[in-house]
Amino acid sequence: MPASAARQDIDRVASALAACLPTLHRTLDRRILGDFPHDRLPEAQIALLRLVANQEGVTVREAAQTLLMQPNNVSALVSQLTREGLLVRRGDAADKRVAHLHTTAVARERIAEAEGIARRHLAAALRHLTGGELDALGSALGALNALDTHLRPTGD
Repeated sequence: MPASAARQDIDRVASALAACLPTLHRTLDRRILGDFPHDRLPEAQIALLRLVANQEGVTVREAAQTLLMQPNNVSALVSQLTREGLLVRRGDAADKRVAHLHTTAVARERIAEAEGIARRHLAAALRHLTGGELDALGSALGALNALDTHLRPTGD
């Protein structure tokens, strides 16, 4: 494939992904919210809760780096989620200035509930796809994860 054709293909895929992924996210989010019986949290709080659930004991600084946020903003989110009874801070034994974040049982239950709702909606939608479409999505998962890795800042 000539370089100009490859460049056009990359540009086409980039444009399609930039249009498709946010729409897919919003559509799934709305489906989850329609079935979720609890108050909706702001997106930043949800992102922090998911991160802490996946990395129990993460520090505010580590969470900020992972979420591409300022540490003071993450600290404010932690305060809000602590007041809501969804996060707890535990001091570091070696450095009293450092706090490790942990989800509460309530938060873990709600995260699991939201993820279950998402899985059910996705499974229902996937049942309408052809075998070829399912195969293509399955094959694309590894590439999408690699794309996420390449989009993240390197920290330089």
